[in-house]
Amino acid sequence: MIYFVFALIALVCWSGSDLFSKKGTVQKDNSSHWRVIFAVGAIMGLHAIITLIVTYFAGDKLLELDNAFLLSFFYTDFKPMDFLYYLPVAFLYLLAMVIGYVGLRYIELSISSPICNASGSLALLLIAILGAFGVFSEPVSLGVFEIIAVVLITFGIIWLGYVEYHEDDEIKKIRTQGKDFKYTSSLIAILIPIIYLFLDAIATVGDEIVYDLEIFVSDYSANTAFEFTSLCFAIFAFIWVKFVKKQAFFKINKEEVLEDGTIVKKAVPFSKFLIIGGVCETIGQIFYMAVVASPYVQFLPMISSYCVLSVVWSRLFLKEKLSIKHYIAIFATLIGIVLLAILTE
Repeated sequence: MIYFVFALIALVCWSGSDLFSKKGTVQKDNSSHWRVIFAVGAIMGLHAIITLIVTYFAGDKLLELDNAFLLSFFYTDFKPMDFLYYLPVAFLYLLAMVIGYVGLRYIELSISSPICNASGSLALLLIAILGAFGVFSEPVSLGVFEIIAVVLITFGIIWLGYVEYHEDDEIKKIRTQGKDFKYTSSLIAILIPIIYLFLDAIATVGDEIVYDLEIFVSDYSANTAFEFTSLCFAIFAFIWVKFVKKQAFFKINKEEVLEDGTIVKKAVPFSKFLIIGGVCETIGQIFYMAVVASPYVQFLPMISSYCVLSVVWSRLFLKEKLSIKHYIAIFATLIGIVLLAILTE
């Protein structure tokens, strides 16, 4: 039961990360994605440092307790070389995240989240193909229902792209009124989450190769390596925005239109929603690792379907309005993701 609760917490936190990152994103801020990755990376880096300190002083006691909750929060068997071993995979994951955060400025969360989360189906397909060529020690075969799931997801993504690209400009203007999505009438908006999909899928394949080669002692070392890579991204984001682009990092210039039509420019502080989103992302990762390290991996598929909850949050809290055609595509994608999650152990 406790691992079901852990999986549920991870699901809620990762969907919350989607929601709060979207709420904290300023569409007209061309450095918004760097601020999001800074919040995520800084908090993940802080957690990595805490785990190293606690492990140094009390690692043996934590192992004796054999408590998944405490181990996930405070234990790691990370070694410096693990950072280099895992760097290519972590880099791809984080690059995908940056691309995804760019997309938050230009497209509704209820559209982007299902597309981004469909990366698992592409990864499974790539792993099965590579396995057939002997890349992995144990080949992966796809059953009938898994193929159906992949087809549903592929259909959903293609249909979403078609609907988004061909939607009447006037209807789109009404639907996105007050949201000012810069690229919703172009192909760029729908391509952003699709690029995320491919990068994340390739990173997942890299993950499988790393674990198939048994490079790491445990999942904890890989997670800490990922968190330190996140910290590096956060440092890069700060340097890029502050010293290369010469922009204030913790103050964002924002335009506000008054009732009389007057445009007022003002500086707003670094959004608290980005910080909350970073905390949600990190906590989700912690509880995800707790489930990964447990004997109850059957709960992992539930976590991978968190985009379903993201769509719910986007409708309830972001008041996103989509057409029936959008919902048909999203429904097909979500059914495929959930079906794939249920079938994949």
